[in-house]
Amino acid sequence: MSSGTSIRVGADIVKVVQVSDSIASFGERYVRRIYTEHEIASCAGPPSVTSAGLAARFAAKEATLKVLRPSGHRPDWRSMEVLRHPEGWCSMSLSGHAAELATRAGIGELAVSLTHEEGIAAAVVVALCNDEEVPGQPRKTHERELASNGVG
Repeated sequence: MSSGTSIRVGADIVKVVQVSDSIASFGERYVRRIYTEHEIASCAGPPSVTSAGLAARFAAKEATLKVLRPSGHRPDWRSMEVLRHPEGWCSMSLSGHAAELATRAGIGELAVSLTHEEGIAAAVVVALCNDEEVPGQPRKTHERELASNGVG
């Protein structure tokens, strides 16, 4: 890794039954508030398949928030979208406030991995960050992060 690059990692787990219960209680209002059309279509199937797929995507959105590290206003859930590619792998797409946070953090690329089994869904998001100066933001350095954490 070059000296101007860092990595951020976010992970999250979700009980599939929590998503099932939210769908049962709030129906389309819940689904449309959290998920994009693409995400909904990617999880189409019997209720158990839909809930597991949506739970994994919710975990990915939470993991993305951990990578973005918002202070104050959190991005809209739908501004963080898990895209399922025809070959079966997924990627994370950001828009709106989520994309702005990524730009400010120097995040150039996000990788996402989803899984679900036996009632649990999980996701890991990895961000590759360019720590060079971003216009309008103070320059980030590894030494400054270490010093602010009381190390060094």
